[in-house]
Amino acid sequence: MFGLVDCNNFYASCERVFNPSLNGKPIVVLSNNDGCVIARSNEAKLLGIKMGVPAYQIKDLVKKHDVAVFSSNYVLYGDMSGRVMSMLAELAPEIEVYSIDEAFLNLTGIKDLQSLGTNIVRKVSRGTGIPVSIGIAPTKTLAKMANKFAKKYPAYNRLCIIDTEEKHEKALKLFEIGEVWGIGHRQAAKLEKQGVKTAFDFTQLPGSWVRKNMTVVGERTWKELRGISCIDMETAPPAKKQICTSRSFGKMVEDIDTMSEAIATHASTCAKKLRQQKSYAMSLMVFIHTNNFREDLPQYWKNTIVQFPIPTSDTLEIVEYALAGLKTIFMEGYQYKKAGVIITEITTNAQLGLFDSVDRDKRERLMQVVDKINGNHQHHVKLAIQGSGRDWKLKQEQLSRRYTTDINEVIIIKCK
Repeated sequence: MFGLVDCNNFYASCERVFNPSLNGKPIVVLSNNDGCVIARSNEAKLLGIKMGVPAYQIKDLVKKHDVAVFSSNYVLYGDMSGRVMSMLAELAPEIEVYSIDEAFLNLTGIKDLQSLGTNIVRKVSRGTGIPVSIGIAPTKTLAKMANKFAKKYPAYNRLCIIDTEEKHEKALKLFEIGEVWGIGHRQAAKLEKQGVKTAFDFTQLPGSWVRKNMTVVGERTWKELRGISCIDMETAPPAKKQICTSRSFGKMVEDIDTMSEAIATHASTCAKKLRQQKSYAMSLMVFIHTNNFREDLPQYWKNTIVQFPIPTSDTLEIVEYALAGLKTIFMEGYQYKKAGVIITEITTNAQLGLFDSVDRDKRERLMQVVDKINGNHQHHVKLAIQGSGRDWKLKQEQLSRRYTTDINEVIIIKCK
């Protein structure tokens, strides 16, 4: 049996943990540069606020209903996610962190699933302040389905278990095909032409038809819905084949010095991610572009690929090559909106060069020390080229405090 634990309205819930006055109030969280809505509380959903809607389009609604609006506080959300996952690791035999607010649990051999599920919901919610729901079923896909029922229907008390044929069939008949994990929009449209409206309808199709007309993922989903487990646990996340770090600027960037700060910071982040997954880069791409929505301004988009002589994860080298690439594509006279660094050629081995003059062992020890000092969130040690002013940083005008990671922003309780 598998369990799928999902944090309810995670970003909004994180904001509520340290500000109880927000309980019961509509909350929305905005994307980078406070552009669009990327998270909503249930109260905000009831007001008709849609995912992805630009913030300026809901100004009147926000004012009328006193909606709490927050900039994305990824430092806070990441730390709270770590706390939830740590508790789950203590409560379950095996855990796979699927996303920032979701985790699969391997519950094989657990006899009293009801007690375990109830205990997880209660302890995680009380221990972190984040409400969670859990779905339990024979396959990962069915566990995802059960979780949706646990969140949708209050009678479940945030725990839904599909452990009998009767529950299995009922769940399949109540679940729309477009909502099934692993079924995309195109596949849903194709299936609807075959008269498939629910997950149950899909399971009734012949396996030969599914094999011929669906992808490997589609056939795997078909089997999973029928109760045949095809997706194993991944306790260690697979190494990324591509690493991209990019940001839109809070205000337009026109000079190469400010752009260099941004590119150096992005390249440094890529290097750290490489080391975290014990990989090396063979090349990188640097890209910059203007705001194509500003038709009143001249437009420019350019990228360049830089090959490394030796595969590396060294921040000093990667930043050096990224800045060299930037110099070949930067053009004066434009107002840039976004820039980024993409590492596309990743390997797990670093073959040294015959004429390499860098002391690799020494540099590797240096990077280990820097990573240890910096930890998971903040950059305490960085290159001078990354600057300190961060004039190019994201616009975050409604950012909450970093209650759990910055000693200067911890919660203050006033006792009278």
